[in-house]
Amino acid sequence: MFLSSSLSSLCSSSMDQPPDRSKRPWTFSTFVYSSSILFLLLSILILSFTTTDLYKSQTLRFTFTTNRIYTYLQSLFSNSNSKSETPNTSHCVLWMAPFLSSGGYSSEAWSYILSLHHNLKPSKFRITIEHHGDLQSIEFWNGLATETKELAIEMHRTECRPNETIVVCHSEPGAWYPPLFETLPCPPYGYYGDFMAVIGRTMFETDRVNHEHVERCNKMDRVWVPTEFHVASFVKSGVDSSKVVKIVQPVDVEVFDPLKYEPLDLVEIGDLVLGGSGVRGLGLGFVFLSVFKWEKRKGWDVLLKAYLREFSGEDNVALFLLTNAYHSDGNFGNKIVDFVKEMNFKEGADGYPFVYVIDKHIAQVDLPLLYKAADAFVLPTRGEGWGRPIVEAMAMSLPVIATNWSGPTEYLTEENGYPLVVEEMSEVKEGPFEGHQWAEPSVDKLRVLMRRVVSEPDDAKVKGRRGREDMVKQFAPEVVAKVVADQIERIFEEKIRR
Repeated sequence: MFLSSSLSSLCSSSMDQPPDRSKRPWTFSTFVYSSSILFLLLSILILSFTTTDLYKSQTLRFTFTTNRIYTYLQSLFSNSNSKSETPNTSHCVLWMAPFLSSGGYSSEAWSYILSLHHNLKPSKFRITIEHHGDLQSIEFWNGLATETKELAIEMHRTECRPNETIVVCHSEPGAWYPPLFETLPCPPYGYYGDFMAVIGRTMFETDRVNHEHVERCNKMDRVWVPTEFHVASFVKSGVDSSKVVKIVQPVDVEVFDPLKYEPLDLVEIGDLVLGGSGVRGLGLGFVFLSVFKWEKRKGWDVLLKAYLREFSGEDNVALFLLTNAYHSDGNFGNKIVDFVKEMNFKEGADGYPFVYVIDKHIAQVDLPLLYKAADAFVLPTRGEGWGRPIVEAMAMSLPVIATNWSGPTEYLTEENGYPLVVEEMSEVKEGPFEGHQWAEPSVDKLRVLMRRVVSEPDDAKVKGRRGREDMVKQFAPEVVAKVVADQIERIFEEKIRR
């Protein structure tokens, strides 16, 4: 298991022995170091008797945090500030993100870390990572590739002096110092000035940034956002334009390569919610796939309206929804059935078209097999920061239908996909972005596009191939890694000149 192996690694090698203090008086850093070692040893002992995922998650978080605090305090209380005491004096980047969680910020952070690791050799700076900004998920960790887990442990053990380090706070601004919820603050310990620079990487899915988040962004040396859409909305909201920089997100086109995989058996992993009566063709027929958190922003209601109005059982199509709860319970099948009743969708003589729900966790390594099983990807979202499943589907050569607003405007075109026209904006009615505006996708236009993809499969395949070509040329890891590294090196150079 990750925790037992990482705790052992941390205890044996992540904390180098401090200099000989036998002739020095007792100091606060001595206490911190000793306490950290005692905690680690106690954790290993308790872990052998306690195996719940919750306990493991909390132990992991506290152990990592204790190790990081010791490293920082050791540099503060050391009698010597000479850099010659450490064998490696190269500059360092502390990347803080939800590395042990599922979700958009987590996947994006991993995409940057892996891109930099694999494509910048030799690198002009070291990278160390810290979990921050969301709860840990053992299930997510177990779904990562073995080499990714090993890299995470290796990078976490990298130690850096604050005055040699750029911190990247990769999360929503509410997690930055001082955090608005329980999480390790970023930058750690709240000392902006002790680091060479602090970068905020964030994004929003609405038309603006609220006042408090604008203030937090303006405390940063740089604010990285993924698209031109975000550059405009952040600056319009009051973020200093000199700090806002567009850094696109990479997609691993080697992993998401349709030639490497056989498709998953979708019927085996999905639960049938609608369909199954009336006239049927052979098999599933044409398969639409949508991947999203179950929330209004993702437009699942728009998708179901368009799909159920446009198709019936005789069309021999199927819609698979890979979804998970977002601040709500599960029971997605019941939610769909209730929605159908509420909207008064009548089942015709041919029955409903197939609708399946996949609410099981799909490991990261299995996602390409999921996309491989589909004929098209569709997401009528009301707003995206980037749209990770969209670009993954494009990398897998799937024809994509997605809303032509917010994040997808950076990469989705008429040549490589099916941009869904936005005819009007609507007001966010609840949640932290209440009062903001986001897109209201057209149900009727979505019906037209979904029918076109089914009836014109050759044209759809051409768009799918073009989509992959664009992902390879513009968003491959080696392309984005150079952009990120250039930005980081530029900041190091600016700080050194001062």
